[in-house]
Amino acid sequence: MSAGRFSAMDGFRYGLLGLPLAFVALPLYVVLPNHYAREFGVPLATLGVVLLAARLLDAVSDPLIGRWSDRLFARSTRAVLALGAGAAFVLALGFALLFFPPGREPAVLVGWAAAMLVVTYAGYSVLSVTHQSWGAMLGGDEAQRSRIVGWREGLGLAGVLLASVLPLTLGLAATAMVFAVALAAGWTAWARARRPEPQTRQRTGSVWAPFAQPAFRRLLAVFMLNGIASAVPATLVLFFVQDRLQAPPGIEPVFLAAYFFCAALSMPVWLRIVRRLGLARSWLAGMALATGVFIWAALLGPGDTAAFITVCALSGAALGADLALPGALLAGVIARAGDRGRGEGAYFGWWNFATKLNLALAAGLALPLLQLAGYSPGARDAQALQALGIAYCLLPCLLKLAAAATLYLTLIRTGSDS
Repeated sequence: MSAGRFSAMDGFRYGLLGLPLAFVALPLYVVLPNHYAREFGVPLATLGVVLLAARLLDAVSDPLIGRWSDRLFARSTRAVLALGAGAAFVLALGFALLFFPPGREPAVLVGWAAAMLVVTYAGYSVLSVTHQSWGAMLGGDEAQRSRIVGWREGLGLAGVLLASVLPLTLGLAATAMVFAVALAAGWTAWARARRPEPQTRQRTGSVWAPFAQPAFRRLLAVFMLNGIASAVPATLVLFFVQDRLQAPPGIEPVFLAAYFFCAALSMPVWLRIVRRLGLARSWLAGMALATGVFIWAALLGPGDTAAFITVCALSGAALGADLALPGALLAGVIARAGDRGRGEGAYFGWWNFATKLNLALAAGLALPLLQLAGYSPGARDAQALQALGIAYCLLPCLLKLAAAATLYLTLIRTGSDS
């Protein structure tokens, strides 16, 4: 990291782009399936296939984008910022067009959604990989790396809070406009952010090079298990609220806001816990909290809206650990491997591949399986609602427990958690 303390202004300038990047995630992964199913009548199985295919296509491009990012960083940060500006434009355009298809015929809707998802994901991938790599290159100890990631993810949560309210209150057109403005402001701040030290050498080797590091393979396995556990309820939350809880219309923003607001409030707490427990043990505590909360959520039924607000608040606090800590752990893996300043793009390319694969599997498997179990939006029969509850609450618990066990056995117990 360049000389001098990493100040709050440094954190803000670097992290502000995290706001629109996180903002876009909620409409894409939560609002979009619900919107196309309820507004246009697209079957859940069809939506699942489209989302799975688009996300898998996007995911496989991330490692290649990561290698491209490393080459651009080797040239100059100016080249990285120029690429980011182009990616931001593509992302804003694709996002706006995605929610406003040119017709209502099923074939047109499915084709339009698939094409616009590819465009939107491409812009998002380039921007997120380069931005994450930039932050990892700033380096530092565990506390410092946690602060850098914390600024990015904390401001990202502010974006998610906006995204949780705007589509359901002001509509999708206003959401697209706010997103474009936030994206422009985030890139402008990034262009003025602290810059990493110039690279002394470019990473050589194939796109698979990060997998030569056992620590990376272990961390990625934990990250994927935990990520699927989070992606399943994110995909199903609106269906759970509207059909299992049968909550009053228009209350969805309250649940989403409680979830993300408490995640934002928890970030400073998790950063303090890191100083006492370390990154991996703190992340393990977050997994334990999330598991307990979702077991409780499985007991909820029609009318339990007040209890579900508490569920959202506590699971949001657990989300803070998922956001702030894994990325800081990855930065440490990169530094210990001797790849800091020359290979971050390759690592974050695979990291984002894992993130998107998790989301693809959540939508591509959970939605069709729910339909096979007899659930469809608006269902009220007991069997369908029981299937929804199992998918939303209990399946994530099993996956969280698997992630926690893998984290303990492969990182904490072996002493690879620093």
